Amino acid sequence: MLWKFLLVAFLPVHSIGFKSYNIGALFEGGEGIESAFGISAMAVNKNRHIDLTLSKKYIQVYKINVEEDLWDVHTRVCELVQEGVVVIFGPQRKRSLRHVHSMCDAMGIPHISTTLNTDDNLKVINIYPHSKALSMIYYNLVVEYKWKTYTILYENNDSLIMMKPLLERWNATGYTVTIRRLIGPNYRNILRAVKLSGEENMIIDCSIEILTSVLEQSLQVGLLSEKFNLIITSLDLHTINYEPFQYSGMNITVLRLIDPDSPAVQSIIDNDFNGYANVNMLTVNQALMYDAVQLLARAFKEMDDIVKHVPPLPCDGSEVWEHGETLTNYIRTVNLPDGMQGLTGLVKFDTAGYRSEFQLDILSLGEDGLRKVGVWNNTEPIRWITKPVVQEPQEQLSMQNITFRVLISLTKPYAWLKDSLTMRVGNDRFEGYAIDIIHELSNILGFNYTFIVQEDKKYGVFSNISGWNGMLGKIINNEADLAITDLTITEQREKDVDFTLPFMSFGISILFRKASKAEGSLMSFLSPLDNQVWLCLIAAYVFVSLELFIIGRICPGEWVNPYPCIDEPTELKNQLHLKNCLWFTLGALMQQGSEIAPAGISTRLLSGCWFFFCLIMVSTYTANLASSLTFEVPVLPFHNLVELANQNKIKYGAKKEGSTFSFFEGSNDSTYRQIYETMKGDAVNCLLPSNEAGKEKVLKEDFAFFMESSTVEYEIERNCNLTVIDRPFSEKHYGIAMRKNAPYRHDLSSAILELQETGLLAKMKQHWWRQKHGGGSCEHVQTDQPEELNLKNVGGVYLVLCIGVVISFLWTLSEMLLRIRVTSREHNIPFKEQLMEELKYVFKFNATVKPVRRKAGSSRKSGVSATDCVSIATSNTVCEDSV
Repeated sequence: MLWKFLLVAFLPVHSIGFKSYNIGALFEGGEGIESAFGISAMAVNKNRHIDLTLSKKYIQVYKINVEEDLWDVHTRVCELVQEGVVVIFGPQRKRSLRHVHSMCDAMGIPHISTTLNTDDNLKVINIYPHSKALSMIYYNLVVEYKWKTYTILYENNDSLIMMKPLLERWNATGYTVTIRRLIGPNYRNILRAVKLSGEENMIIDCSIEILTSVLEQSLQVGLLSEKFNLIITSLDLHTINYEPFQYSGMNITVLRLIDPDSPAVQSIIDNDFNGYANVNMLTVNQALMYDAVQLLARAFKEMDDIVKHVPPLPCDGSEVWEHGETLTNYIRTVNLPDGMQGLTGLVKFDTAGYRSEFQLDILSLGEDGLRKVGVWNNTEPIRWITKPVVQEPQEQLSMQNITFRVLISLTKPYAWLKDSLTMRVGNDRFEGYAIDIIHELSNILGFNYTFIVQEDKKYGVFSNISGWNGMLGKIINNEADLAITDLTITEQREKDVDFTLPFMSFGISILFRKASKAEGSLMSFLSPLDNQVWLCLIAAYVFVSLELFIIGRICPGEWVNPYPCIDEPTELKNQLHLKNCLWFTLGALMQQGSEIAPAGISTRLLSGCWFFFCLIMVSTYTANLASSLTFEVPVLPFHNLVELANQNKIKYGAKKEGSTFSFFEGSNDSTYRQIYETMKGDAVNCLLPSNEAGKEKVLKEDFAFFMESSTVEYEIERNCNLTVIDRPFSEKHYGIAMRKNAPYRHDLSSAILELQETGLLAKMKQHWWRQKHGGGSCEHVQTDQPEELNLKNVGGVYLVLCIGVVISFLWTLSEMLLRIRVTSREHNIPFKEQLMEELKYVFKFNATVKPVRRKAGSSRKSGVSATDCVSIATSNTVCEDSV
């Protein structure tokens, strides 16, 4: 299997007796990096007996070229670990590097990289200067050159990460940053756009592979000239043929990591790089690879007494090399010896494990080639040797004599015709928020303007056949200069037109009809208490009644003499029988009381507790009843976007061919995609021609309409039957559209910033949204006043009364019939006769005395004289005669 490797044997056969370290490297093309790796290892083996900082063990090198396929990379790593390598270098591509690092991390093998890495989550040992430290030199240069505006030309997302401090430099004080992506291989259109924009300061951040092409095409479009300034971030510009550009007259600033004039660099080149006739042909990645092996060899010195044997590891990650973490720590802590530096200067890592302490040369490209003008490191400011002359920005383009054709759409509150009894002409015909913005901008910049109305109110939709239509189409076709209305800035629109800085930010809101009040329920009087509370109340009533009945029979104080006129009664009577106990507790619960009065201490104690319980429950019920009957909670069929998407009762839609619908169409979120598919599936009912049509449909039907939050805010200020559901989502912005690369874009953006800083934009919005044309009319609508109760609210109380009346009547009727039946049997009287006799006294309303039918032969017995009974009767005491 070893024949697959490009084995580099750097010592004769007699050296095999020494112990060795095996190191491996993966390369994806680029013979220069591979050669630097081998040269550095050869230098270590040559000097290991001379240099006391080096390990005396031999370094055995395994070099493998891999393809882009991750499976091929995986296989090659497995082959290396089978050979017992203690560290792996490379590869160079980010995707492959991540995969190799995950494998090394699982097996505990140190992994070293020599390419730029902007992913801080990838904890590889990286000799390349850290991206955050590099980004500061670009920021410092812009500050030194006093650039207030600049354009960044970048190649990929890693470039944007490197440019983060420069992007954050933009603020409301006037610093304008423009970013443009280099999409090739034809970069002329992008470069020409930069030239036409009037921007004079540029930063090019791209790989060395395309840098020559970008500079050549810049020269072709006339971008490389005396009035422009350029910073090139690539550290390898010295390796390309820069002669065609050094006579352009442009102020070009270049950075360099390798100092060819350094004695240390000259010594290394002379002793080890015999094949290189010119140090200027050495790339940064080659130099970093050389330094990485040198640093590793000095880390091996610390491992000599620790590592006795390095066994081959299985590739499945089931075993971990026990000394891997130790070697990693040594690599990050061991520096090159004092007085000795590598090709890239001092190699040192900070506490986070990044190479941050390094030095860069600042070069100026002119007619005499690359000339060193300064030095930068992260511990002190730039030390200038000869500061290059930077062109001062040219005078701003005067807009005093320019007349702009401004497109508007008659859409409230942005622009519409004034209500006037007299005929108005020209710009005086219009009023609105957008009209005021143009007027204020003209006051600041001094330009003139003429409004043009977009009659069809189409803002602009792109078609692969006909291109842009509407307002954007007129801008592109030079039929107008500016367009202002509720025109949303989108990525697709910015590809073909330019926008100023936003004059308004907004989101997407859900417009819906104001919630209706909940209809009254027949049993609304039960709503103050929960069902469980009602059940517990009934249970408490029954339990206390039974408890009172039982305690009443036990308590001696409840057994009283039924005949007070008898001193020594033969029997005692208890009034707390079950029927009376039920009536007593019910009377207390209803706050009505009863004729029954407990006499014993225990029964009175229980009654007092029950009275307290009833007091609290009745008071709570009364308080809640007032609020529940007079204040009705509004009922909404949905409360947020997710609920709206997951229901089928309420339809929803948006403006056809509008930016809101485009947002749902281009989103990858599952909820947004579901909403888009629903609207698209029923386009006839869901996609409406205008926001006005959407508002009307919301008022007439069960329909929700997606609309910009600014427009929704305007509508609900004037129509009290409308409301907004949930918070806005998907932040967007309105801007003024103009032709691509228009020279007056920066001036208009600066003027908009001035309006924002002075608070004039907010004041104008307050004026047109909440004051003019009915604004604020819904603020005075009292929505929280109690309403009159109707029969639906209290009908349940009447129902309970009616049921009680009917039940009591039927119960008493059944009692009467049962009593008549018993009497008729006892006295042998026909049921009908007894019934008629009873009914006669029932309907004899003035009679209060009814004779009692007694059995024949019955006699009256009494233990009390008639005189005594009369006496007792006069004292309101009832005596019962014996029959």
